[in-house]
Amino acid sequence: MPQDRPSAPAPSHRIQSHSSPVNVVYISEDNERIYSADASGLVAITSTRTLRSLASWKAHEDALLGIQEWEDAIVTHGRDNKLHVWRSVREPRVALGDSAALPGLQMTSLLYSMDVNALNYCRFSLCPLPAAQRTEDRSALIALPNLVESSLADAWTLPSRQRLHAAIGKSEWSEQPAADGRAGSTRGMPFLHTHLWIIMSMHLFQSADAELRILMGYEDGSVSLSRYARKDKKTSVEGIGWEAIWTTKLHLESVMALAVTPDNTVALTASADHIIGRYDLLVKTPGTELATACVAHKTKSVGHSTITIRDDGKVCAVGGWDGKIRLYSVKTLKPLGALTLHKGACQALAFAHTTSSDAIPEEGDGEDITEEEKATRSRWLVSGGRDSRVAVWPLMSFTRT
Repeated sequence: MPQDRPSAPAPSHRIQSHSSPVNVVYISEDNERIYSADASGLVAITSTRTLRSLASWKAHEDALLGIQEWEDAIVTHGRDNKLHVWRSVREPRVALGDSAALPGLQMTSLLYSMDVNALNYCRFSLCPLPAAQRTEDRSALIALPNLVESSLADAWTLPSRQRLHAAIGKSEWSEQPAADGRAGSTRGMPFLHTHLWIIMSMHLFQSADAELRILMGYEDGSVSLSRYARKDKKTSVEGIGWEAIWTTKLHLESVMALAVTPDNTVALTASADHIIGRYDLLVKTPGTELATACVAHKTKSVGHSTITIRDDGKVCAVGGWDGKIRLYSVKTLKPLGALTLHKGACQALAFAHTTSSDAIPEEGDGEDITEEEKATRSRWLVSGGRDSRVAVWPLMSFTRT
């Protein structure tokens, strides 16, 4: 008889840093810090070594939409129509023998801000540039909903905050309204349509040949992939130079969340319906090829609020309105198990990074950990929910998925 599947683990740690619903969680690239943020605008940073709080501050006047470390800074995005960049926070270095001392909370400082459009609850997408493309004023690109029209996207440079591409998607609009009163055009291409539905999720990235692309999920359940096709001009206005590669609709409800593998080859979407959408981002033309590369996988649950993919591209986690976290194989969408803790919707998920177990601790930090501990920590999943809880789950390796 086949062996029974191992029982679902309980969380190994619960972080009590919030009294409001937790909307966002994030784990630093070196697995050293857990970021969590809530509906009141509060951000908390927790050390993964000590599980002590490193910092806690009111970053926004409304709920957080996104947070991410970027070099020596922290990017936060709120419903207050602001994007802030803060000075980074690190575990304080202490002398050997003094590690039992309890350091106070660290203070961060605001470096600069941007006014943004947060009408559609769509968080930013950060695209760090490779070293060869960086300048003093441009070391990353950031995509945000257009300042005026929430169905369009803008791409900005950081740290200079210059708009590089404005109104991505507008060049696809038709002069004639569609039958339902919304603008739209197929331009003679199957599965390709444009509309005025607002953007709910986005992912900005560079393809293998350094072409700038953006993947966007919409309010009507559709997803589109577009590219910047011009070689003679580095900037654009009114969406000129941007071309839709394909658009397809797999969901019955709005796209609530979107996740992409680190190599930018596969994307997954979640919605209020029972479907997980899987998209092959290497498809270059619409038609029958797209119909087989973009597939709707039916699940046994409805009401999905968040989705994330582990950085090895093998496992994804989906948070539900029922508070459960469901694990799936990214390749096949085969169920791998479920985690239960949250009372109310699980709204935020983040995997630790599997590639960071070889990181060398800073000398003199007084908190060295073993290779086994680093390997265990690299398999963590962090969740946040409407119940204000933040939980750390130790997962198995799932090497056969």
